[in-house]
Amino acid sequence: MSQKLFEINPALDRPTLAAGFARYGRVQVRDVLTNETANTIRGILQRETPWGFAYKVEGQSPVKMRQEALRIAPLDQRRDIATEIHRTAAAGEYGVRFSQYPILDAYLERWAPDGPHDLLLEYINAEPFLDLVRGITGLPNLIKADAQATCFAPGDFLSIHNDSHVAEGWQVAYVLNFADPEWKPDWGGYLNFFDQDGDIVQGWRPRFNALNLLRVPQLHNVSYVPPFAPMGRFAITGWFRDR
Repeated sequence: MSQKLFEINPALDRPTLAAGFARYGRVQVRDVLTNETANTIRGILQRETPWGFAYKVEGQSPVKMRQEALRIAPLDQRRDIATEIHRTAAAGEYGVRFSQYPILDAYLERWAPDGPHDLLLEYINAEPFLDLVRGITGLPNLIKADAQATCFAPGDFLSIHNDSHVAEGWQVAYVLNFADPEWKPDWGGYLNFFDQDGDIVQGWRPRFNALNLLRVPQLHNVSYVPPFAPMGRFAITGWFRDR
């Protein structure tokens, strides 16, 4: 993958995007990359990603299963996990379920050295992309980003939470979307924002080649993808940090 294949759209209206972020603490940057870049990354997520599974149930830390472990997990274990995930969400606790590939972990542990996911992490942390995010957010102290590939398929969701890990250097959460361009509203997978009364004050449909940026902490979730959705919602997600 050459530098040209991670190319930022030169036509972005950066001052307008920065004004939106300053006002609301969040902004969606549509057509953030060139079309060639976006299609290349979508292909990597679709065809070259060894998907594992991420979940969170009440009273336990988040779990990330690698693809190898997921393949050999007994069917009754999978059913038990699904039951606990649903029980957690039904109780109003923080429930999580989606497919994932931990790009940063894979990079640091050299799972596939110099593979496409390693290159994606390097491009996200390169100065052109960091400068774009710094300029839009007005946060010049952002120095790096982590990353994971995510796919929200039928049955997946991310319960309401606020990403309150400021002490770990989290400043801005991001979702670099590569959903199918024809993603329908009824297929779910929205990034929703809430007020203190639990009302949705804004929601963003999964879009192809769109970068969601949100200052943390603020209440948000990823809405349930229903069983009839014919595909998953691909994205690269993480946090921009000041340390």
